Amino acid sequence: MAGRAIQRWVRQSPRKMRLVVDTIRGRDVNEAYALLKFSKKHAAKQIDKVLRSAVANAEQDALRNNEAFDVDRLLVDYAVVNEGSTLWRFRAAAMGRAAPIRKRTSHVEIRVRAKEEE
Repeated sequence: MAGRAIQRWVRQSPRKMRLVVDTIRGRDVNEAYALLKFSKKHAAKQIDKVLRSAVANAEQDALRNNEAFDVDRLLVDYAVVNEGSTLWRFRAAAMGRAAPIRKRTSHVEIRVRAKEEE
């Protein structure tokens, strides 16, 4: 039982999103939901969407393969934020010049898997 979800071109810088992703990597899914729900970071809302999608994909995978599905057994196996394309904008600067503004985007990938039985 495993699930994967990717969200591309999220309009937030990867550096800010990595701060949130680092807190949930390797944790239980329910614990990750709680951390994201009470996080003050704006990125937590986007990452929560991706995590919920990965869990739903794991559930569909279990149904397709006739396996038992239990959300409590899932953990965040792989979570990474990569840099997407940058939107270049320009604003007026002193002496008739233009100063660049880089609007960065991110690609978020989360994989969940079931814990091994002890």
